[in-house]
Amino acid sequence: MAISSAICSSFKQELLQGKHSFESSGGHTFKIALFTSSASLGAATTDYSTSNEISNTSGSAYSAGGATLTSVTPTLDSSTAVCDFSDVSFTSASFTANGALIYNDTQSDKAVAVIAFGADKTVTSGTFTIQFPTADASNAIIRIA
Repeated sequence: MAISSAICSSFKQELLQGKHSFESSGGHTFKIALFTSSASLGAATTDYSTSNEISNTSGSAYSAGGATLTSVTPTLDSSTAVCDFSDVSFTSASFTANGALIYNDTQSDKAVAVIAFGADKTVTSGTFTIQFPTADASNAIIRIA
């Protein structure tokens, strides 16, 4: 099993079908779920699933389905459309995650993007933060050139 960073292929098609709205006001609800190294996620991922999702071993910092993302209205950086989300933190957390899936909770849990962490990341009774990159043409988590 492996997690590979990718914009999901099904998401690309669904964009042209008008199934995703990233507007910060009135747009869809997007979530981020965390997964173990046993997960198989990448460009072919089409939907969120609980299979190999992490479990929180201490307290209630992580629940199945992950955290709701705060969307920042898409903009243009030169000729590249970019989308950004506010950083997400899980406090008082104890778990190990190897990657994450961004998905559209409003649209039947349709997959958007997979993020591979490159290795297991462990937190023990602490804060686990996912920091999104700068929303520009070279770095944004979602960008269309």
